[in-house]
Amino acid sequence: MKRFSSPDEVLHLVFGYEKFRGFQLEVVETVLSGRDALVLMPTGGGKSLCYQIPALLRDGVAVVISPLIALMQDQVDALEEVGVRAAFLNSSQSPEEASEVRQKLYRRELDLLYVAPERLMTGGMLSY
Repeated sequence: MKRFSSPDEVLHLVFGYEKFRGFQLEVVETVLSGRDALVLMPTGGGKSLCYQIPALLRDGVAVVISPLIALMQDQVDALEEVGVRAAFLNSSQSPEEASEVRQKLYRRELDLLYVAPERLMTGGMLSY
């Protein structure tokens, strides 16, 4: 069960912002309602919050497909710093590290999982 009740609560308590920018809240509400959203924003425009906030409001794990290994690491580090249960799977990890992440996923100990496209299709990943 998730510990937050509204997008504004997550924005403030987890990420430390007072208000949404631009269309962020509209995108978050669209995702929370189960609809798809195509989000085009400049670098630094706040795209990540558009999927991170719904991930913290819905049950289960949000899987983010990202080809950028350095960005995955940065995102996970920043999320862990604010108490979000996040991890990544990509080619920079040893088999042991990847196995540990898969175990966290299996035990439902993650809110967000960043996955490189090549990892998505290997090792039974789609069966989770």
